[in-house]
This record gives sequence, C-alpha cells and structure tokens, in this order.
Amino acid sequence: MTSLINGLKQLALEAGVVIMEIYADESRFGVESKADDSPLTLADKESNRVICDGLQKLTPSIPIISEENKEIDYAERKAYDYAWLVDPVDGTKEFIKRNGEFTVNIALILNGAPVLGVVYVPATKALYWASRKEGAFLSTDGGAPVKLKASSFSMKDKGLKVVCSRSHLNDDTAAFIDKLDQPEKVSKGSSLKFLILAEGGAQVYPRLAPTMEWDTGAAQIILEEAGGKVIDVETGLPLAYNKKQLRNPHFIAYGHLQGESL
Repeated sequence: MTSLINGLKQLALEAGVVIMEIYADESRFGVESKADDSPLTLADKESNRVICDGLQKLTPSIPIISEENKEIDYAERKAYDYAWLVDPVDGTKEFIKRNGEFTVNIALILNGAPVLGVVYVPATKALYWASRKEGAFLSTDGGAPVKLKASSFSMKDKGLKVVCSRSHLNDDTAAFIDKLDQPEKVSKGSSLKFLILAEGGAQVYPRLAPTMEWDTGAAQIILEEAGGKVIDVETGLPLAYNKKQLRNPHFIAYGHLQGESL
C-alpha cells in the first residue's frame, strides 16, 4: 500500500499541473455538456488521460472505473476484486466558476470498499491520502505530513458545523439541518466537504441528493481513517462500491460520533 500511495500521490500532482495550466487560461476550458447535462472541460479530459495512463503503468492488472471513461458493463465489473475509481476533476462546476474548490480523486476499491485514497486540491496544493488501518494525512505544498483526526461530537450539541454543497441544497437536506440545535452551515464544493470533516473543521455532511461512486470513494477512506464514517441512510452501513448502478444512495458523512446513532 505504501508504494501504491506514493505512486498515486505523484499522479495526482501531475494531474494537478495540467488542470492548473488550463485553469489559468479560460479560453482553453472548452466547456461541453454531457448526456446528463453536467459540464465537461478540457481539464477533465487531460487530467483523466494523465491519471489513467499512469495507473495502467503502475498496476497494469487493475481495471479503472473513471467518470470520463466509457462505462464498463456490470457483467464484467462484478468479477472485479480490485478496481481503481477515478474522478479526474471533482467539482467541474466549481472549476468553471474559478473558485478553487475542485479536486482530483483516486481510490482503490477492494471487494466493494475503498482501501486506499488520494485527494489533491490543485488550487491550494493540499494533498490528502489514506490507506486502511494506516491513518489519514495531509501535506500542503510538499510540506511535512500532518495526521488527520475528525472531531468528536454529539448530535445534541449546540452549534454543530454542517457541511453542505455550494451547488446543491435540496429540501431533504434543509429539513435535516433544521432538526439540529443552532447549526452553522459550511459551504464547500467537491470532495472538500469530506475533507473538512476529516480535519475536524466540521462535524456532519448530509448528502440527501444524487452522487456517483467516483465522487466519494477516495474521500471516504480518508474520512474513515481520520475517525469518521460515511453511512448509507437506508441500511446504516458504509457506502458500497462497484455496485450494479454506480450512483450512490443518499448518505450522511460525519466525524467521531459519541455514544449514539444518527
């Protein structure tokens, strides 16, 4: 896992370079609309190329599931033990808005669960990583790694910081937040919503709206290794991966919840 982490970190940094080269020149964005009306830019394509080429060299035998690759039929995917899960630019809307809140997400999935993940924030040069039972870490601009620890809390606490999306806040999410005692909303884009939990800067992130597996896999293992959880609201179990449908169920991510369930 250590050798894989080092390779992934390097790939994420390389993807960040090509992303920021395009980010610096809006005329190169080349914004298109995909079939689901979500945006696609040249940065998504170029980052995907860098990451997928690198992963094929790093681990030729491990298949890649990427947002920007052709979807692999479940008849083939269901036989995977290991698979890479890639979102080359998570937060394309934030990229287009030029607010810096976009990330590079790479996760390794084993039998339906993330076991290794790297998330890079190109605009701030913050690099997060984790592997199962080895902890979660952050390094900024090549600095010394800092071990991450999610904050401890109770759902009855006053003034909980609740992470919500800059681009999505539906009625169900608003209703969840309204049940809390004087909550403070923290708006973030992309997988940064998980990372602020892993750093202890907020306690809860209810996502009662659609997401895809590549949006969450890398950040989930980072949050889990920092002491938090990402729970399917229907089953109460951790989010599962490489499912027949790659869309996630509604979930709640949170830090170290003390002595109670959600």
